[in-house]
Amino acid sequence: MTTIATREAPPEAAPAPAVPRSRRRWTRLILPAYTWLMIFYLSLPILVMIAFGFNDTTGRLNLRWQGFTIRWYQDLFQIQALTTALRNSLVIAVISTVIATVIGTMIGIALGRYRFRGKGLYDLVIFSAISAPELVLGASLLSLFVSVQFVRGFVTIVVAHVAFSLAFVAVTVRARVLGLDPTMEEAAQDLGADPWTTFRKITLPLLAPGIVAGALLAFALSIDDYVVTSFVAGQVETFPLWVFGATRIGVPPQVNVMGTLIFLGGVGIAVGNALLARRQRG
Repeated sequence: MTTIATREAPPEAAPAPAVPRSRRRWTRLILPAYTWLMIFYLSLPILVMIAFGFNDTTGRLNLRWQGFTIRWYQDLFQIQALTTALRNSLVIAVISTVIATVIGTMIGIALGRYRFRGKGLYDLVIFSAISAPELVLGASLLSLFVSVQFVRGFVTIVVAHVAFSLAFVAVTVRARVLGLDPTMEEAAQDLGADPWTTFRKITLPLLAPGIVAGALLAFALSIDDYVVTSFVAGQVETFPLWVFGATRIGVPPQVNVMGTLIFLGGVGIAVGNALLARRQRG
């Protein structure tokens, strides 16, 4: 007599519990409303700054709405000291961003790709620079410049801005390096590309979104820094330092206009970087 082996049918999976209709309505209405409320809350100071750039004020204090005008955009560079301070901030931000981006990119590639002695110390120093309060960083840089008898001014501000923005660039580029696919570089080398050509045509374009993001972060940190700059500025006045000093007698509307233009420029660069990253993914 032959026996026929039979296999038990697997038990059917239990159906997923249905989500109550009231809960779906709550998530569809409340969560988007909460999200837009938080976006409005975070954007409110910027919206007030933009609005008061069109305020037709007649006194020193730009605190009450008195009418609409665009003459502050026409008289944007009327205050010479404010114009000089803005120019100093832009020049310092560009120089420190270039230096921090170049050095930070090399550090990020080294930390994300290679193993070497002292790598753990590098990580400790970088994350310590990010987590350290600006007051501590500014005081330590001031002590350094005073001890070596270096005259504080334009150069010391650039050195200070590179010091605190370098770590942010390195961490951003390192995260991008860890997400790269090494097979693309290996394929390029198998096809006869030398290391420099592989880096220039494969690695660098893949790292471009991370490098641009790190550069934008370094530029934003530099142009609006007040605490560290106040320690090492000397006789040089930047835009944040001038605005803080002007609060005692009244901030002119040109400050709102300059802040608006800086904000719009940052938004435009960020949108361009996002479009570039999306194009590369496509």
